[in-house]
Amino acid sequence: MNALQQAEKLLRSMTPAEKAQLLQWVARDLGEAFSGIESRPGVCGGEPRIVRTRIPVWVLEQARRLGTSEADLLQAYPTLRAEDLTNAWAYIRAHGEEIEGQIRENEEA
Repeated sequence: MNALQQAEKLLRSMTPAEKAQLLQWVARDLGEAFSGIESRPGVCGGEPRIVRTRIPVWVLEQARRLGTSEADLLQAYPTLRAEDLTNAWAYIRAHGEEIEGQIRENEEA
């Protein structure tokens, strides 16, 4: 039995109050997630990047700061979609200091 099947079985045995508490935990946990952005050790140095690609979020932000338009980014990175840029900008708004640090680190390298 996989984890999802176990969760379904457990969910059936829970009271409405327990389900509500579980829902709050899941919502809080998902609030930290950003669709289309992932960080994995060993891929792009563990920096947040666009899924399906090796494009770090900080690279997109630095390009934007230097005046590159979204259209130019999409042309320069054929695997990139407009939705990916939307996800990247949302991630940057929530994690500005982290991205700023990555930009700084890479400029100093």
